[in-house]
Amino acid sequence: MERSQWISSLKNYEVGDSGKSLFQLFLTLISYTVLISAMFFLVYTGKPYWISLLLAVPTAGFHIKTFIIMHDCGHNSYFRNPRACTLVGRICGLITFTPYYDWRRSHAIHHASVSNLEKRGIGDVWTMTVEEYRASSIFKKIIYRIFRNPVFLFGIAPIFLFLIIMRFPHGNMNKKDWKSILLTDLMLGICIMALSLVFGFSVILKVILPIAFLSTMGGVWLFYVQHQFENVYWAHSTAWNLEKAALNGSSYYKLPALINWFSGNIGLHHIHHLDSRIPNYNLRKCFGEIPQVKDIIPITMIKSLKLAFLNLWDEKTGKLINFRALRKI
Repeated sequence: MERSQWISSLKNYEVGDSGKSLFQLFLTLISYTVLISAMFFLVYTGKPYWISLLLAVPTAGFHIKTFIIMHDCGHNSYFRNPRACTLVGRICGLITFTPYYDWRRSHAIHHASVSNLEKRGIGDVWTMTVEEYRASSIFKKIIYRIFRNPVFLFGIAPIFLFLIIMRFPHGNMNKKDWKSILLTDLMLGICIMALSLVFGFSVILKVILPIAFLSTMGGVWLFYVQHQFENVYWAHSTAWNLEKAALNGSSYYKLPALINWFSGNIGLHHIHHLDSRIPNYNLRKCFGEIPQVKDIIPITMIKSLKLAFLNLWDEKTGKLINFRALRKI
């Protein structure tokens, strides 16, 4: 089968099934509510804090799943009705500290420009080429090295992004994006004040921060591996190709079944970028029924660990390299 034919066949997996979507939505939100309520109870009643921290792990998993549902709503793939997608997306955005409209706009830009060297900077991980790095000032090199350090990139930046940076308007925004940020901040403020009156602010911090830290770190790590691997495709606008960007600029991250469920099969990222209208629960079915999407070399969890230390895109070799390799070229 020619490439155009099997890519066209992806449309058979598009658009959500209302029954599956509602079941997944209610299972996720009810489970998240029960778990976070249990954490509030444990902390408020003075039970050993380590018990609450243990519960933070599955709670963070459902927090990531909530973000995945919002993500699908942002692509209008979760329900057939766009209004239903918007409503659910905004609710899930509030739960995940994400201004829905602003995130949806930047994510759409990401899909339209992924792997395009001239269109970096929105909805992606800051990546410099070897030549750009060499031509940079010492100050910019230091900032870039700090940013690409795994401790900062996965331990500090994620929670700072979702809890702080997303609270403020920024450049290149339309009126709807501004309202999205301000309304999300207002609703979060109301929720925090209400919970503070019942439990106290210190209890909120002890419950929310571990969940936020684990879920944002996990989410950023998944996104990183999806587009930051050794043989990832990058090209200048004149040579850039959308299909190549999807198939070679997005990875197949092979994950255990449980993590696949919590992450909405997002490890099948090459399929998602080929057709973003496929809801998360259809990605696995698509992968099983279309042989051509299996031609991508998978990245296993063990192999993915070394990706955290890749830093620069080398145009000459077409590969991401680390700072140590820079000295040899």
